[in-house]
Amino acid sequence: MVKWTIAGSLTVEPAAEHPELLADPVAKALAALPDPGDVGVAAIDPELADTAAFCEAYGSPLTASANCVVVSGKRAGEERFAACLVLATTRADVNGTVRKRLDVRKASFAPMDTAVELTGMAYGGITPLGLPPEWPLLIDAAVAAAPELVVGSGIRGSKLLIPGPTLATLPNAEVIESLGR
Repeated sequence: MVKWTIAGSLTVEPAAEHPELLADPVAKALAALPDPGDVGVAAIDPELADTAAFCEAYGSPLTASANCVVVSGKRAGEERFAACLVLATTRADVNGTVRKRLDVRKASFAPMDTAVELTGMAYGGITPLGLPPEWPLLIDAAVAAAPELVVGSGIRGSKLLIPGPTLATLPNAEVIESLGR
């Protein structure tokens, strides 16, 4: 089992052994990883799922947290989606990098109900594992290079701990320099 240095006061268990702490699409994606043993999960208070509150309560560094956001835009009447994964200390360049990658006039964060419905995950817990297979997963290069990160688990009652290089190998992952600003 991985020794997590960013866990703070969390009790981290192998994620593959605790599907009850994962949204269904996340558990399925985890099982498909070449080495699911690289991923840990920790139960948390769902009221503390938002990144800043989580980091403060559990002593996990903000610099080791990554946020996954769902972005959408339209082109010729077709709505296009992508997920963006950036360090919590940055913001995704939605109207620059993401807009160009989606080839849309304007990109914006997908409405909460749409993001929840399309991912099968809870708002505030959306994570890069288990996203719809047709979506690109845009990952900031700093995330892909991080030795260990905290990300959502698909629910608000837990967090995943995962190496950045593992995230970069997920289906449809594209590592992009300066996606986070």
